[in-house]
Amino acid sequence: MDVAGNPQANQSAPGAHPGTAAAGFDEPPPALLVKGIREFNEGRYWECHETLEELWRAEPRPVRDLYQGILQVGVGFHHLRRGNHAGAVKVMGRGLARLRSLPEVCQDVRVAELADATRAVYDRVVELGPDRVGQFDVSNLPCVRTGPAGDEAAL
Repeated sequence: MDVAGNPQANQSAPGAHPGTAAAGFDEPPPALLVKGIREFNEGRYWECHETLEELWRAEPRPVRDLYQGILQVGVGFHHLRRGNHAGAVKVMGRGLARLRSLPEVCQDVRVAELADATRAVYDRVVELGPDRVGQFDVSNLPCVRTGPAGDEAAL
């Protein structure tokens, strides 16, 4: 089950998603995704939200879940930095559910890696609860990585 209580969509082998070409998963990252990832990795989560919202609203194909998933994880991190436990858990959970529905790598983004790292943050924030959320060290939140696994590249 995913964090939203739904069966995870990516139970199949990596790359086994049907129609990945039609879904947009195998395309190079569009310019707005590159910009949004830079903003995310710089901790500018609200700016990332604005950038990726424009992209996902205009995208009708399933790849829109990539844009919305990154956007929601970033908003969750924004709430976490502000000490808003409920907002962090709610929005991170939504983002995780979207990311878990995607191939391990999508538009050069290492989605599975981001989802795993975000899940660790999510689990720790839930464990801390609303009264101790301020104890979470927000100085080292996960980044969005791109390229082959093992490569430390980030867009």
